[in-house]
Amino acid sequence: MRPELLNPIFAEVTALKGIGPQLARPLERLGLEKLVDILFHLPVGHVDRIPIEALDAAYAGRVVSVELTPMDYRASGGRGPFRVWAQDNAGNMIALVYFGGNPGWAKKQLPLGEARRVSGKLESYGQELQMVHPDYVLKLDEADSLPEREPIYPLSEGLTGRRLQQLVAQALERAPDLPEWIESSLLAERGWPQWREALTMIHADPSDAKARTRLAYDEVFANQLALMLVRASSRRRRGVPLAGDGHLRAMLKLPYSLTGAQLRTIREIEGDLVQSTPMVRLLQGDVGAGKTMVALHAMLMGVEAGSQAALLAPTEILARQHFETLQRQLAGLPVNIAILTGRDKGRAREATLMGLADGSINLLVGTHAIFQEGVTYKKLGLAVIDEQHRFGVAQRLMLAQKAEAPPHLLVMTATPIPRTLTLSNYGEMDVSRLDEMPPGRQPIDTRVMSTERVDEVVAGLARHVARGGQAYWVCPLVEESEANDRAAAEARFEALRQVFPGKVGLVHGRMKGPEKDAVMAAFAGGALSILVATTVIEVGVDVPNATLMIIEEAERFGLAQLHQLRGRVGRGDQKSVCLLLRGQNLSETARARLALMRETNDGFRIAEEDLRLRGAGEILGTRQSGDAAFRLASPEQVTELITAANDDARLLVDRDGGLDSARGQAARIALYLFERDAAVGLIKAG
Repeated sequence: MRPELLNPIFAEVTALKGIGPQLARPLERLGLEKLVDILFHLPVGHVDRIPIEALDAAYAGRVVSVELTPMDYRASGGRGPFRVWAQDNAGNMIALVYFGGNPGWAKKQLPLGEARRVSGKLESYGQELQMVHPDYVLKLDEADSLPEREPIYPLSEGLTGRRLQQLVAQALERAPDLPEWIESSLLAERGWPQWREALTMIHADPSDAKARTRLAYDEVFANQLALMLVRASSRRRRGVPLAGDGHLRAMLKLPYSLTGAQLRTIREIEGDLVQSTPMVRLLQGDVGAGKTMVALHAMLMGVEAGSQAALLAPTEILARQHFETLQRQLAGLPVNIAILTGRDKGRAREATLMGLADGSINLLVGTHAIFQEGVTYKKLGLAVIDEQHRFGVAQRLMLAQKAEAPPHLLVMTATPIPRTLTLSNYGEMDVSRLDEMPPGRQPIDTRVMSTERVDEVVAGLARHVARGGQAYWVCPLVEESEANDRAAAEARFEALRQVFPGKVGLVHGRMKGPEKDAVMAAFAGGALSILVATTVIEVGVDVPNATLMIIEEAERFGLAQLHQLRGRVGRGDQKSVCLLLRGQNLSETARARLALMRETNDGFRIAEEDLRLRGAGEILGTRQSGDAAFRLASPEQVTELITAANDDARLLVDRDGGLDSARGQAARIALYLFERDAAVGLIKAG
C-alpha cells in the first residue's frame, strides 16, 4: 500500500497550475507523468549570469545581465530580424535581436526610453554587440528576482526552461518533509542535507556536490534494500528442490570436454537446485567461455526432476539462435523444446501456450514474451536469464509470480563485470565465474587502422572472401543524416554491394523480425559472405566460418561493446582477425581503449579498465539499450557509495526479511520513491 505521506507527490502533473493539453504533451515525451517525476528531473548543468555595469566585448560568449534603455526600433522588412537598439548607463550601444517577424512582443517588453534589466548571451557581430532573444527583460523594481545561477534542464519541444522551473517550484512546494531513512551517524559524517532540502538545493544549484551525492546515495541505498528484500522474500517462500538423476545429461553427446570452470559451476548449481531455498545465482563468463552449455546442464537438471525450464534472451535474434542451438544439442533426447517471442501469433502461439499449461513442453526459449500475462506454466522450476542489460528487481518478482513456488533463477551475463560493480547490480546473488576458456580457442588478432585506409581494408576483404571466408562490418548508425557524420550501415552496405554484388547482407534494429532472420540465416548458411550490421549482433550471433570483424569508427564504441563485437569471430578453429577502424581526432580515452583492445583478449581485465576509463554505464550495456541502471546516481557515485549503502541496508532487514524499525518504515518510503516497481512487487509478493 502506498504510504499516505507520499500521496501529494504521486499526484498527476495535471494537478500543477498551468498544465493544459498543450503543455502535457512535451512533459509526457520527457516521461514526466507525476509530480515525483518532475522532482527527480534534475538539472544537467547551470548558467551563471554575470551582472555588469557597462557593456564590454571582453564578455562576448558569456551570459550577462545589464541595465539598458531602449533608444530605437529597426525592422529589417519581411521576416527578417527586428532590432531594438539600447544603451547602457555609460552610453555603449547594443542590438537586442528578435526573429519571427512579429515585433509586437519586443516593443511591449522594451518601451523606448524606459530602463530595463536585460539578461542573455552577449555576442560580437562585426564591430557591434548584440543579444539574440534575451532570456530576461525585467523592470528595475523586479531586477532582484533575476537569478545569478540558473539550472539547465533536459527539455522537449514546447517546453521552455523557465516554464519547467516554475513547475519544479510548485512540485517542491508540495513535497512533504519525510522521515529520515539514512543511518544518523553516516548522515552526520557526510554532512548531507535532509531529502527535501537536498532536492531544493540541487534544483537551485546543480553543482551542489553534497545535495547531489545525498540523492545518489538514496537511489543506491533503495536499490540495495530492494535486492535484499527480494532475496528475503524468496527465502521465506519455499521453493521446490530439483534433484535430477542425471539420465538426460548422460545422453548428451558433446564433441568436446567441459572445462574445469564449467564443471565447478555445474556442481555449484546442482548443489543449489537440491535445496528448498530457491537458487539466485549470477553466472559470469567471457565471450566463448561456455555459459550456454552450463545453462543447458542446469535446465536438464530441472527437467530430470519433473519441472519445466525457461530461457529468456534479450533479443529475438538471440532467442531464435538459442532455440536452434539447443534443438541440435538435444537431438535424440526425450525433451520437448519450444520458442515463444512477441512475433509468434495464431495457432503456433496457442499450441505453445497449451503445451506450457499442460506440461508437455519441458523447455521454453523466448524473449520477455515468456513472462507476459496469459503465459502459464504447469510447473516452472528454473528460469535462466541471458541478459544483455540489467534484469531488474521488478522483473525478478514478475518471474516469481509465474509459479506456485518461487522458481530457481540463473542469470547469465555475457559481459564480465568488475568485482566493484557486481555488488551494486547483483548484490543478492551468489556468483559463479567461468574464468577458463575451452581448449582450442585461438586468441583474436586485433589491429587498429585509420579510416583513411578503408580502400586497403576493402581490398583485403576481397581477398578474404575469395578464399571462402566470411566477415562482419559493423557501423555505429543505421543511416546518414545531416546532423551526424558517423559511418552509416546503410551507406556502407550500398558501397560494399557495388564491390561484392549478391554477397552482402544488412541487419539493423529498425528492420522487421522476419527480414532480419532471413538475412541472418543466409549469412549463417554461407549464401552471404559479408554482413553489414549495427550493434544488433553484439551478443549471441554464432557463425564459426566468420573470421574477420571490421568495426568502423571504433572510437565511438565503449570497451565492453568492442569486446562483445570482437567475440562474434574466433568461434571456430581458424585464425580470426578484428580490424578497428579509427577516425583522426581521438581523445586520450579513445586512444587508451583502442590500445587495450589491441593488447588483450581478457574480458575481465577489459571490464575493470572500462570502469576506470568510462564508469559503469557502458560495462553493463546500458548505453546501447538506453536502460540506465540508475536515474540519479552517476557510475562514479555508484562505485563510491555502494559499500556504505549495502551496509546501511543490511542493518534494516531483520532475519525474516522485515523492516519493523522506525527507520525501516522510513526506508519503505525510500523504496517507493526510487524503486517503485520493486516496492509494488514486494507488496504483491507478501
